[in-house]
Amino acid sequence: MTVGGRTGARLGLLALAAVPVAVVGVFFVLPVGAMLHRGLWPDGDFDPGAVLDVLARPRTGRVLWFTVWTSTVATVIAVTLGLPAAYVLHRLRFPGRALVRAALLVPFVLPTVVVGLAVRELIAPSGILGSLDLDGTPVAILIGLVFFNVAVVIRTVGVAWESLDRRPGEAAAALGASPWQVFRTVTFPALRPAVVSAASVVFLFCATAFGVVLVLGGVRYSSVETEIYLLTAELLDLPAAAALSLVQMAAVVLLLVVVGRLRAVADPTVRREVAAPVRPRWRDLPAIAVTVATLVAVALPVLALVVGSLRRDGSWTLEHYRALEGTADGLFQISVSDALLASLRIAVDATWMALLLGLIVSFVVTRRTHSRAGRRSRAVLDGFFMLPLGVSAVTLGFGFLIALDEPPLDLRSSPLLVPIAQALVALPLVVRTLVPVLAGVDDRQRQAAASLGAGPLRTLATVDLAVVWRPLLAAGGFAFAVSLGEFGATSFIVRPAEPTLPVVIYRLLGHPGALNYGTALAASVVLAVVTATVILVVERLRVPGTGAW
Repeated sequence: MTVGGRTGARLGLLALAAVPVAVVGVFFVLPVGAMLHRGLWPDGDFDPGAVLDVLARPRTGRVLWFTVWTSTVATVIAVTLGLPAAYVLHRLRFPGRALVRAALLVPFVLPTVVVGLAVRELIAPSGILGSLDLDGTPVAILIGLVFFNVAVVIRTVGVAWESLDRRPGEAAAALGASPWQVFRTVTFPALRPAVVSAASVVFLFCATAFGVVLVLGGVRYSSVETEIYLLTAELLDLPAAAALSLVQMAAVVLLLVVVGRLRAVADPTVRREVAAPVRPRWRDLPAIAVTVATLVAVALPVLALVVGSLRRDGSWTLEHYRALEGTADGLFQISVSDALLASLRIAVDATWMALLLGLIVSFVVTRRTHSRAGRRSRAVLDGFFMLPLGVSAVTLGFGFLIALDEPPLDLRSSPLLVPIAQALVALPLVVRTLVPVLAGVDDRQRQAAASLGAGPLRTLATVDLAVVWRPLLAAGGFAFAVSLGEFGATSFIVRPAEPTLPVVIYRLLGHPGALNYGTALAASVVLAVVTATVILVVERLRVPGTGAW
Protein backbone atom coordinates (compact mmCIF):
# COMPACT_ATOMS: atom_id res chain seq x y z
CA MET A 1 0.00 0.00 0.00
CA THR A 2 1.31 3.46 -0.87
CA VAL A 3 1.96 6.18 1.68
CA GLY A 4 -1.08 8.07 0.41
CA GLY A 5 -3.19 4.92 0.72
CA ARG A 6 -2.07 4.34 4.29
CA THR A 7 -2.78 7.97 5.17
CA GLY A 8 -6.25 7.73 3.63
CA ALA A 9 -6.95 4.52 5.55
CA ARG A 10 -5.89 6.16 8.82
CA LEU A 11 -8.06 9.18 8.18
CA GLY A 12 -10.97 6.88 7.35
CA LEU A 13 -10.52 5.01 10.62
CA LEU A 14 -10.32 8.28 12.54
CA ALA A 15 -13.55 9.49 10.92
CA LEU A 16 -15.21 6.16 11.71
CA ALA A 17 -14.02 6.24 15.33
CA ALA A 18 -15.35 9.78 15.72
CA VAL A 19 -18.95 8.53 15.60
CA PRO A 20 -18.92 6.29 18.72
CA VAL A 21 -16.52 8.68 20.47
CA ALA A 22 -19.02 11.50 19.99
CA VAL A 23 -21.93 9.35 21.20
CA VAL A 24 -20.09 8.15 24.31
CA GLY A 25 -18.79 11.67 24.90
CA VAL A 26 -22.26 13.24 24.83
CA PHE A 27 -24.22 10.49 26.57
CA PHE A 28 -21.62 9.18 29.01
CA VAL A 29 -18.74 11.59 29.62
CA LEU A 30 -20.99 14.66 29.72
CA PRO A 31 -23.56 13.25 32.21
CA VAL A 32 -20.91 11.72 34.47
CA GLY A 33 -18.88 14.92 34.27
CA ALA A 34 -21.97 16.98 35.14
CA MET A 35 -22.60 14.80 38.17
CA LEU A 36 -19.03 15.24 39.38
CA HIS A 37 -19.10 18.97 38.63
CA ARG A 38 -22.15 19.42 40.84
CA GLY A 39 -20.32 17.68 43.64
CA LEU A 40 -16.85 19.18 43.25
CA TRP A 41 -18.00 22.71 42.36
CA PRO A 42 -21.09 22.96 44.58
CA ASP A 43 -21.15 26.77 44.66
CA GLY A 44 -19.32 27.43 41.42
CA ASP A 45 -15.90 27.21 43.08
CA PHE A 46 -13.71 24.12 43.16
CA ASP A 47 -13.96 22.65 46.65
CA PRO A 48 -12.02 19.37 46.97
CA GLY A 49 -12.03 19.79 50.74
CA ALA A 50 -15.71 18.86 50.82
CA VAL A 51 -14.92 15.59 49.05
CA LEU A 52 -12.10 14.82 51.46
CA ASP A 53 -14.46 15.49 54.35
CA VAL A 54 -16.89 12.98 52.88
CA LEU A 55 -14.19 10.34 52.55
CA ALA A 56 -13.29 10.92 56.19
CA ARG A 57 -16.82 10.14 57.38
CA PRO A 58 -17.11 6.91 59.42
CA ARG A 59 -20.08 5.77 57.31
CA THR A 60 -18.10 6.26 54.08
CA GLY A 61 -15.32 4.11 55.48
CA ARG A 62 -17.82 1.38 56.41
CA VAL A 63 -19.38 1.51 52.93
CA LEU A 64 -16.01 1.27 51.20
CA TRP A 65 -14.88 -1.60 53.44
CA PHE A 66 -18.17 -3.48 52.98
CA THR A 67 -17.87 -3.13 49.19
CA VAL A 68 -14.25 -4.32 49.15
CA TRP A 69 -14.62 -7.34 51.40
CA THR A 70 -17.90 -8.61 49.96
CA SER A 71 -16.58 -8.21 46.41
CA THR A 72 -13.33 -9.98 47.32
CA VAL A 73 -15.01 -12.92 49.07
CA ALA A 74 -17.62 -13.30 46.31
CA THR A 75 -14.86 -13.25 43.68
CA VAL A 76 -12.89 -15.97 45.47
CA ILE A 77 -15.99 -18.18 45.75
CA ALA A 78 -16.98 -17.56 42.11
CA VAL A 79 -13.49 -18.50 40.89
CA THR A 80 -13.40 -21.59 43.12
CA LEU A 81 -16.72 -22.83 41.72
CA GLY A 82 -16.14 -21.58 38.19
CA LEU A 83 -12.78 -23.26 37.47
CA PRO A 84 -14.02 -26.88 37.74
CA ALA A 85 -17.22 -25.98 35.90
CA ALA A 86 -15.20 -24.32 33.11
CA TYR A 87 -13.22 -27.53 32.65
CA VAL A 88 -16.28 -29.79 32.61
CA LEU A 89 -18.35 -27.59 30.29
CA HIS A 90 -15.57 -26.73 27.82
CA ARG A 91 -13.24 -29.76 27.80
CA LEU A 92 -15.56 -32.73 28.38
CA ARG A 93 -18.18 -34.14 26.03
CA PHE A 94 -21.58 -35.24 27.36
CA PRO A 95 -25.25 -34.94 26.33
CA GLY A 96 -26.87 -31.60 27.11
CA ARG A 97 -23.59 -29.72 27.54
CA ALA A 98 -24.81 -26.65 25.62
CA LEU A 99 -28.02 -26.56 27.64
CA VAL A 100 -26.11 -26.67 30.94
CA ARG A 101 -23.78 -23.89 29.77
CA ALA A 102 -26.74 -21.74 28.82
CA ALA A 103 -28.46 -22.43 32.15
CA LEU A 104 -25.39 -21.32 34.09
CA LEU A 105 -25.14 -18.16 31.99
CA VAL A 106 -28.74 -17.04 32.59
CA PRO A 107 -28.15 -15.50 36.08
CA PHE A 108 -25.55 -13.10 34.65
CA VAL A 109 -28.05 -11.45 32.31
CA LEU A 110 -30.96 -11.45 34.74
CA PRO A 111 -31.86 -8.03 36.14
CA THR A 112 -30.05 -7.53 39.42
CA VAL A 113 -33.39 -6.79 41.05
CA VAL A 114 -34.64 -10.22 39.97
CA VAL A 115 -31.44 -11.85 41.23
CA GLY A 116 -31.89 -10.19 44.62
CA LEU A 117 -35.55 -11.19 44.77
CA ALA A 118 -34.77 -14.81 43.81
CA VAL A 119 -32.14 -15.13 46.55
CA ARG A 120 -34.49 -13.42 49.00
CA GLU A 121 -37.17 -16.03 48.28
CA LEU A 122 -34.62 -18.80 48.76
CA ILE A 123 -33.48 -17.65 52.22
CA ALA A 124 -36.78 -16.23 53.49
CA PRO A 125 -38.26 -17.96 56.57
CA SER A 126 -40.64 -19.85 54.26
CA GLY A 127 -37.94 -20.59 51.66
CA ILE A 128 -35.86 -23.69 51.01
CA LEU A 129 -32.96 -22.32 53.12
CA GLY A 130 -35.17 -20.44 55.57
CA SER A 131 -33.96 -22.50 58.52
CA LEU A 132 -30.45 -21.04 58.13
CA ASP A 133 -31.71 -17.57 59.13
CA LEU A 134 -29.70 -15.76 56.45
CA ASP A 135 -32.27 -13.13 55.52
CA GLY A 136 -30.90 -9.61 56.03
CA THR A 137 -27.29 -10.77 56.54
CA PRO A 138 -24.10 -10.18 54.50
CA VAL A 139 -24.15 -13.89 53.61
CA ALA A 140 -27.34 -13.29 51.63
CA ILE A 141 -25.58 -10.58 49.62
CA LEU A 142 -22.61 -12.90 49.00
CA ILE A 143 -24.97 -15.60 47.72
CA GLY A 144 -26.53 -13.10 45.32
CA LEU A 145 -23.16 -11.84 44.07
CA VAL A 146 -21.81 -15.36 43.45
CA PHE A 147 -25.08 -16.45 41.80
CA PHE A 148 -24.84 -13.45 39.48
CA ASN A 149 -21.16 -13.70 38.56
CA VAL A 150 -20.03 -17.35 38.49
CA ALA A 151 -20.96 -17.46 34.78
CA VAL A 152 -18.25 -14.87 34.03
CA VAL A 153 -15.56 -17.23 35.32
CA ILE A 154 -17.02 -20.24 33.53
CA ARG A 155 -17.24 -18.40 30.23
CA THR A 156 -13.89 -16.57 30.33
CA VAL A 157 -11.76 -19.44 31.65
CA GLY A 158 -13.69 -22.07 29.71
CA VAL A 159 -13.02 -20.41 26.36
CA ALA A 160 -9.32 -20.15 27.21
CA TRP A 161 -9.33 -23.82 28.26
CA GLU A 162 -10.92 -24.82 24.97
CA SER A 163 -7.97 -23.36 23.09
CA LEU A 164 -5.15 -24.83 25.16
CA ASP A 165 -2.75 -27.16 23.37
CA ARG A 166 -3.10 -30.62 24.92
CA ARG A 167 0.39 -31.77 23.95
CA PRO A 168 2.40 -30.16 26.81
CA GLY A 169 0.09 -31.76 29.38
CA GLU A 170 0.22 -35.11 27.62
CA ALA A 171 4.02 -34.93 27.51
CA ALA A 172 4.17 -34.17 31.25
CA ALA A 173 1.84 -37.09 31.97
CA ALA A 174 3.97 -39.40 29.82
CA LEU A 175 6.98 -38.43 31.94
CA GLY A 176 5.15 -39.58 35.07
CA ALA A 177 3.43 -36.41 36.30
CA SER A 178 0.16 -36.95 38.17
CA PRO A 179 -3.03 -35.18 36.98
CA TRP A 180 -2.63 -32.64 39.81
CA GLN A 181 1.00 -31.99 38.86
CA VAL A 182 0.02 -31.53 35.21
CA PHE A 183 -2.63 -29.00 36.23
CA ARG A 184 -0.34 -27.15 38.63
CA THR A 185 2.77 -26.97 36.43
CA VAL A 186 1.36 -26.91 32.88
CA THR A 187 -2.35 -26.13 32.66
CA PHE A 188 -2.83 -23.46 35.31
CA PRO A 189 0.18 -21.33 34.26
CA ALA A 190 -1.32 -21.22 30.75
CA LEU A 191 -4.73 -20.32 32.16
CA ARG A 192 -3.48 -17.78 34.71
CA PRO A 193 -4.06 -14.66 32.54
CA ALA A 194 -7.65 -15.74 31.83
CA VAL A 195 -8.27 -16.57 35.51
CA VAL A 196 -6.91 -13.23 36.73
CA SER A 197 -8.83 -11.41 34.01
CA ALA A 198 -12.07 -13.18 34.97
CA ALA A 199 -11.48 -12.48 38.66
CA SER A 200 -10.89 -8.79 37.93
CA VAL A 201 -14.12 -8.53 35.96
CA VAL A 202 -16.08 -10.42 38.63
CA PHE A 203 -14.74 -8.09 41.31
CA LEU A 204 -15.80 -5.13 39.18
CA PHE A 205 -19.32 -6.52 38.71
CA CYS A 206 -19.63 -7.35 42.42
CA ALA A 207 -18.57 -3.83 43.40
CA THR A 208 -21.20 -2.32 41.07
CA ALA A 209 -24.06 -4.80 41.66
CA PHE A 210 -26.75 -2.24 42.42
CA GLY A 211 -30.00 -4.23 42.55
CA VAL A 212 -28.57 -7.23 44.41
CA VAL A 213 -27.36 -5.17 47.37
CA LEU A 214 -30.40 -2.87 47.27
CA VAL A 215 -32.87 -5.77 47.58
CA LEU A 216 -30.88 -8.01 49.92
CA GLY A 217 -29.09 -5.37 52.01
CA GLY A 218 -32.02 -3.05 52.67
CA VAL A 219 -31.09 -0.07 54.81
CA ARG A 220 -28.67 -2.02 56.99
CA TYR A 221 -25.95 -2.81 54.45
CA SER A 222 -24.81 -0.50 51.70
CA SER A 223 -22.20 -0.77 48.94
CA VAL A 224 -20.66 2.16 47.09
CA GLU A 225 -23.29 1.74 44.36
CA THR A 226 -26.32 1.80 46.67
CA GLU A 227 -24.77 4.58 48.76
CA ILE A 228 -24.48 6.76 45.65
CA TYR A 229 -28.16 6.06 44.99
CA LEU A 230 -29.08 7.00 48.56
CA LEU A 231 -27.02 10.19 48.46
CA THR A 232 -28.42 11.34 45.12
CA ALA A 233 -32.02 10.16 45.13
CA GLU A 234 -32.85 10.48 48.83
CA LEU A 235 -30.45 12.94 50.50
CA LEU A 236 -29.38 15.09 47.50
CA ASP A 237 -25.86 15.13 48.97
CA LEU A 238 -23.98 15.57 45.70
CA PRO A 239 -20.50 16.22 47.20
CA ALA A 240 -20.67 12.88 48.98
CA ALA A 241 -21.98 11.12 45.86
CA ALA A 242 -19.24 12.75 43.78
CA ALA A 243 -16.56 11.60 46.21
CA LEU A 244 -17.74 8.00 46.05
CA SER A 245 -18.07 8.21 42.26
CA LEU A 246 -14.48 9.41 41.97
CA VAL A 247 -13.25 6.51 44.11
CA GLN A 248 -15.31 4.07 42.06
CA MET A 249 -14.11 5.42 38.71
CA ALA A 250 -10.46 5.34 39.84
CA ALA A 251 -10.89 1.68 40.82
CA VAL A 252 -12.62 0.94 37.50
CA VAL A 253 -9.84 2.54 35.45
CA LEU A 254 -7.22 0.58 37.39
CA LEU A 255 -9.05 -2.70 36.85
CA LEU A 256 -9.57 -1.98 33.16
CA VAL A 257 -5.84 -1.34 32.74
CA VAL A 258 -5.07 -4.66 34.45
CA VAL A 259 -7.63 -6.56 32.39
CA GLY A 260 -6.42 -4.89 29.20
CA ARG A 261 -2.84 -5.96 29.83
CA LEU A 262 -3.94 -9.49 30.62
CA ARG A 263 -6.09 -9.59 27.50
CA ALA A 264 -3.10 -8.55 25.42
CA VAL A 265 -1.28 -11.60 26.78
CA ALA A 266 -4.15 -14.05 26.75
CA ASP A 267 -6.07 -13.15 23.60
CA PRO A 268 -4.62 -14.30 20.28
CA THR A 269 -4.10 -12.11 17.26
CA VAL A 270 -4.89 -15.16 15.17
CA ARG A 271 -7.55 -17.70 15.90
CA ARG A 272 -6.32 -20.77 17.74
CA GLU A 273 -7.50 -24.28 17.08
CA VAL A 274 -10.15 -25.55 19.46
CA ALA A 275 -9.34 -28.87 21.10
CA ALA A 276 -12.06 -31.46 20.62
CA PRO A 277 -13.86 -32.31 23.88
CA VAL A 278 -13.19 -35.75 25.37
CA ARG A 279 -15.35 -38.21 27.25
CA PRO A 280 -15.32 -37.91 31.07
CA ARG A 281 -12.92 -40.12 33.02
CA TRP A 282 -12.89 -41.27 36.63
CA ARG A 283 -10.39 -38.58 37.58
CA ASP A 284 -12.90 -35.95 36.37
CA LEU A 285 -15.47 -36.91 39.03
CA PRO A 286 -14.47 -34.16 41.54
CA ALA A 287 -14.80 -31.47 38.87
CA ILE A 288 -18.12 -32.96 37.72
CA ALA A 289 -19.37 -32.99 41.33
CA VAL A 290 -18.50 -29.29 41.77
CA THR A 291 -20.22 -28.50 38.46
CA VAL A 292 -23.38 -30.34 39.50
CA ALA A 293 -23.33 -28.54 42.86
CA THR A 294 -22.92 -25.19 41.06
CA LEU A 295 -25.81 -26.00 38.74
CA VAL A 296 -28.01 -26.89 41.72
CA ALA A 297 -26.96 -23.71 43.54
CA VAL A 298 -27.92 -21.67 40.47
CA ALA A 299 -31.21 -23.53 40.03
CA LEU A 300 -32.39 -23.20 43.65
CA PRO A 301 -33.00 -19.41 43.67
CA VAL A 302 -34.80 -19.63 40.32
CA LEU A 303 -36.93 -22.51 41.64
CA ALA A 304 -37.71 -20.56 44.81
CA LEU A 305 -38.78 -17.60 42.65
CA VAL A 306 -41.14 -19.74 40.56
CA VAL A 307 -42.64 -21.49 43.58
CA GLY A 308 -43.15 -18.19 45.40
CA SER A 309 -44.97 -16.74 42.40
CA LEU A 310 -47.43 -19.67 42.47
CA ARG A 311 -48.15 -19.68 46.23
CA ARG A 312 -50.36 -17.49 48.40
CA ASP A 313 -51.53 -18.18 51.94
CA GLY A 314 -50.19 -21.72 51.72
CA SER A 315 -52.12 -22.62 48.55
CA TRP A 316 -51.24 -22.91 44.88
CA THR A 317 -52.67 -20.11 42.76
CA LEU A 318 -52.29 -18.19 39.50
CA GLU A 319 -53.60 -15.01 41.09
CA HIS A 320 -50.24 -13.28 40.93
CA TYR A 321 -49.98 -13.89 37.18
CA ARG A 322 -53.55 -12.67 36.62
CA ALA A 323 -52.59 -9.51 38.51
CA LEU A 324 -50.05 -8.74 35.77
CA GLU A 325 -52.93 -7.41 33.68
CA GLY A 326 -53.76 -4.80 36.34
CA THR A 327 -52.11 -1.58 37.45
CA ALA A 328 -51.23 -2.87 40.94
CA ASP A 329 -53.87 -0.93 42.87
CA GLY A 330 -53.20 2.26 40.93
CA LEU A 331 -49.43 2.29 41.53
CA PHE A 332 -48.78 2.58 37.78
CA GLN A 333 -50.40 4.26 34.84
CA ILE A 334 -50.16 1.07 32.78
CA SER A 335 -50.53 -2.64 33.56
CA VAL A 336 -47.55 -4.77 34.50
CA SER A 337 -47.91 -6.71 31.24
CA ASP A 338 -47.82 -3.44 29.31
CA ALA A 339 -44.60 -2.61 31.19
CA LEU A 340 -43.14 -5.82 29.76
CA LEU A 341 -44.11 -4.73 26.25
CA ALA A 342 -42.55 -1.31 26.92
CA SER A 343 -39.37 -3.04 28.12
CA LEU A 344 -39.26 -5.12 24.94
CA ARG A 345 -39.66 -2.05 22.72
CA ILE A 346 -36.97 -0.16 24.60
CA ALA A 347 -34.63 -3.17 24.50
CA VAL A 348 -35.04 -3.45 20.71
CA ASP A 349 -33.99 0.20 20.30
CA ALA A 350 -31.11 -0.21 22.75
CA THR A 351 -29.95 -3.34 20.92
CA TRP A 352 -29.66 -1.81 17.46
CA MET A 353 -27.89 1.21 18.94
CA ALA A 354 -25.41 -0.98 20.85
CA LEU A 355 -24.81 -3.19 17.79
CA LEU A 356 -24.18 -0.26 15.47
CA LEU A 357 -21.76 1.43 17.86
CA GLY A 358 -20.16 -1.87 18.91
CA LEU A 359 -19.50 -2.94 15.34
CA ILE A 360 -17.83 0.38 14.54
CA VAL A 361 -15.72 0.28 17.71
CA SER A 362 -14.70 -3.36 17.15
CA PHE A 363 -13.72 -2.64 13.55
CA VAL A 364 -11.58 0.34 14.57
CA VAL A 365 -9.72 -1.29 17.49
CA THR A 366 -8.87 -4.47 15.53
CA ARG A 367 -7.23 -2.79 12.53
CA ARG A 368 -3.60 -3.85 12.24
CA THR A 369 -0.97 -1.22 12.95
CA HIS A 370 2.81 -1.50 13.09
CA SER A 371 3.55 1.68 15.01
CA ARG A 372 3.70 1.98 18.78
CA ALA A 373 1.53 5.10 18.64
CA GLY A 374 -1.11 3.24 16.66
CA ARG A 375 -1.20 0.34 19.12
CA ARG A 376 -1.39 2.76 22.02
CA SER A 377 -4.24 4.66 20.38
CA ARG A 378 -6.19 1.44 19.88
CA ALA A 379 -5.66 0.47 23.51
CA VAL A 380 -6.83 3.89 24.69
CA LEU A 381 -9.94 3.67 22.50
CA ASP A 382 -10.68 0.16 23.71
CA GLY A 383 -10.41 1.27 27.34
CA PHE A 384 -12.50 4.37 26.68
CA PHE A 385 -15.42 2.30 25.40
CA MET A 386 -15.12 -0.10 28.34
CA LEU A 387 -15.67 2.66 30.93
CA PRO A 388 -19.50 2.35 30.98
CA LEU A 389 -19.03 -1.24 32.13
CA GLY A 390 -17.93 -0.22 35.58
CA VAL A 391 -18.99 3.35 36.24
CA SER A 392 -22.05 3.50 38.45
CA ALA A 393 -25.27 3.25 36.45
CA VAL A 394 -26.78 5.38 39.20
CA THR A 395 -24.21 8.10 38.52
CA LEU A 396 -24.98 7.87 34.81
CA GLY A 397 -28.75 8.06 35.32
CA PHE A 398 -28.58 11.00 37.67
CA GLY A 399 -26.09 12.68 35.33
CA PHE A 400 -28.63 12.38 32.53
CA LEU A 401 -31.09 14.39 34.59
CA ILE A 402 -28.50 17.08 35.28
CA ALA A 403 -26.76 17.39 31.90
CA LEU A 404 -29.53 16.75 29.40
CA ASP A 405 -32.21 19.12 30.65
CA GLU A 406 -31.37 22.29 28.70
CA PRO A 407 -31.28 23.13 24.97
CA PRO A 408 -29.74 22.00 22.71
CA LEU A 409 -29.65 18.73 24.68
CA ASP A 410 -33.02 18.86 26.42
CA LEU A 411 -33.75 15.14 26.19
CA ARG A 412 -35.33 14.37 29.55
CA SER A 413 -38.74 13.86 27.95
CA SER A 414 -37.39 12.08 24.89
CA PRO A 415 -38.42 8.41 24.44
CA LEU A 416 -34.88 7.71 23.18
CA LEU A 417 -33.19 8.60 26.47
CA VAL A 418 -33.76 5.21 28.14
CA PRO A 419 -32.65 3.18 25.09
CA ILE A 420 -29.51 5.31 24.81
CA ALA A 421 -28.64 4.70 28.46
CA GLN A 422 -29.24 0.96 28.09
CA ALA A 423 -27.20 0.87 24.87
CA LEU A 424 -24.25 2.39 26.72
CA VAL A 425 -24.53 -0.32 29.38
CA ALA A 426 -24.61 -3.06 26.72
CA LEU A 427 -21.92 -1.53 24.48
CA PRO A 428 -18.86 -2.95 26.32
CA LEU A 429 -20.33 -6.46 26.19
CA VAL A 430 -21.00 -6.16 22.45
CA VAL A 431 -17.43 -4.96 21.87
CA ARG A 432 -15.97 -7.80 23.94
CA THR A 433 -18.04 -10.24 21.87
CA LEU A 434 -16.99 -8.93 18.45
CA VAL A 435 -13.35 -7.92 19.01
CA PRO A 436 -11.94 -11.47 19.39
CA VAL A 437 -13.70 -12.54 16.19
CA LEU A 438 -12.49 -9.60 14.11
CA ALA A 439 -9.00 -9.83 15.64
CA GLY A 440 -8.82 -13.43 14.41
CA VAL A 441 -9.36 -12.47 10.77
CA ASP A 442 -6.11 -12.87 8.82
CA ASP A 443 -5.21 -9.46 7.42
CA ARG A 444 -3.84 -11.17 4.30
CA GLN A 445 -7.44 -11.96 3.30
CA ARG A 446 -8.23 -8.23 3.24
CA GLN A 447 -5.06 -7.53 1.28
CA ALA A 448 -5.94 -10.26 -1.22
CA ALA A 449 -9.43 -8.83 -1.71
CA ALA A 450 -7.98 -5.34 -2.20
CA SER A 451 -5.41 -6.63 -4.72
CA LEU A 452 -8.27 -8.15 -6.73
CA GLY A 453 -9.87 -4.73 -7.04
CA ALA A 454 -12.30 -4.76 -4.10
CA GLY A 455 -12.85 -1.39 -2.50
CA PRO A 456 -12.94 -0.85 1.29
CA LEU A 457 -16.69 -1.47 1.55
CA ARG A 458 -16.54 -4.55 -0.66
CA THR A 459 -13.62 -5.89 1.36
CA LEU A 460 -15.54 -5.25 4.57
CA ALA A 461 -18.58 -7.12 3.25
CA THR A 462 -16.74 -10.10 1.77
CA VAL A 463 -14.11 -10.63 4.48
CA ASP A 464 -15.12 -9.14 7.83
CA LEU A 465 -18.91 -9.35 7.71
CA ALA A 466 -18.78 -12.88 6.33
CA VAL A 467 -17.00 -13.93 9.53
CA VAL A 468 -18.73 -11.69 12.06
CA TRP A 469 -22.41 -12.06 11.11
CA ARG A 470 -23.03 -15.00 13.44
CA PRO A 471 -21.32 -13.42 16.49
CA LEU A 472 -23.09 -10.17 15.59
CA LEU A 473 -26.50 -11.87 15.88
CA ALA A 474 -25.47 -13.44 19.16
CA ALA A 475 -24.14 -10.11 20.46
CA GLY A 476 -27.52 -8.62 19.59
CA GLY A 477 -29.27 -11.26 21.67
CA PHE A 478 -26.91 -10.67 24.56
CA ALA A 479 -27.37 -6.89 24.34
CA PHE A 480 -31.13 -7.38 24.19
CA ALA A 481 -31.11 -9.48 27.37
CA VAL A 482 -28.87 -7.02 29.21
CA SER A 483 -30.95 -4.04 28.11
CA LEU A 484 -34.15 -5.80 29.12
CA GLY A 485 -32.91 -6.08 32.68
CA GLU A 486 -31.07 -2.75 33.14
CA PHE A 487 -32.26 -1.05 36.31
CA GLY A 488 -29.71 1.39 37.74
CA ALA A 489 -29.76 4.21 35.17
CA THR A 490 -33.29 3.42 33.98
CA SER A 491 -34.77 3.95 37.45
CA PHE A 492 -33.80 7.64 37.23
CA ILE A 493 -34.82 8.53 33.71
CA VAL A 494 -37.75 6.26 32.81
CA ARG A 495 -40.99 8.07 32.02
CA PRO A 496 -43.88 7.45 34.48
CA ALA A 497 -46.19 6.58 31.60
CA GLU A 498 -43.80 3.90 30.30
CA PRO A 499 -41.93 2.20 33.17
CA THR A 500 -39.78 -0.82 32.37
CA LEU A 501 -40.49 -4.14 34.03
CA PRO A 502 -37.44 -4.07 36.39
CA VAL A 503 -38.57 -0.64 37.64
CA VAL A 504 -42.10 -1.96 38.16
CA ILE A 505 -40.77 -4.95 40.10
CA TYR A 506 -38.76 -2.76 42.44
CA ARG A 507 -41.67 -0.39 43.03
CA LEU A 508 -43.94 -3.33 43.80
CA LEU A 509 -41.45 -4.52 46.40
CA GLY A 510 -41.51 -1.06 47.98
CA HIS A 511 -45.28 -1.20 48.63
CA PRO A 512 -46.64 -3.49 51.34
CA GLY A 513 -49.15 -6.19 50.61
CA ALA A 514 -49.03 -9.88 49.73
CA LEU A 515 -50.52 -9.28 46.30
CA ASN A 516 -47.93 -6.64 45.39
CA TYR A 517 -45.11 -8.92 46.51
CA GLY A 518 -46.55 -11.91 44.65
CA THR A 519 -47.07 -9.83 41.52
CA ALA A 520 -43.40 -8.78 41.71
CA LEU A 521 -42.46 -12.47 41.88
CA ALA A 522 -44.66 -13.32 38.89
CA ALA A 523 -43.24 -10.41 36.87
CA SER A 524 -39.72 -11.57 37.76
CA VAL A 525 -40.47 -15.08 36.51
CA VAL A 526 -41.80 -13.72 33.21
CA LEU A 527 -38.71 -11.54 32.80
CA ALA A 528 -36.44 -14.48 33.66
CA VAL A 529 -38.17 -16.73 31.10
CA VAL A 530 -37.78 -14.14 28.34
CA THR A 531 -34.12 -13.64 29.23
CA ALA A 532 -33.42 -17.39 29.42
CA THR A 533 -34.99 -17.92 26.00
CA VAL A 534 -32.76 -15.26 24.47
CA ILE A 535 -29.65 -16.76 26.08
CA LEU A 536 -30.50 -20.26 24.81
CA VAL A 537 -30.57 -18.84 21.29
CA VAL A 538 -27.31 -16.95 21.92
CA GLU A 539 -25.58 -20.10 23.12
CA ARG A 540 -26.40 -21.86 19.85
CA LEU A 541 -24.67 -19.03 17.99
CA ARG A 542 -21.45 -19.23 20.00
CA VAL A 543 -18.24 -19.48 17.99
CA PRO A 544 -15.93 -22.00 19.76
CA GLY A 545 -12.49 -20.75 20.73
CA THR A 546 -13.03 -17.06 20.06
CA GLY A 547 -13.81 -16.01 23.58
CA ALA A 548 -17.24 -14.86 22.48
CA TRP A 549 -20.49 -15.88 20.86
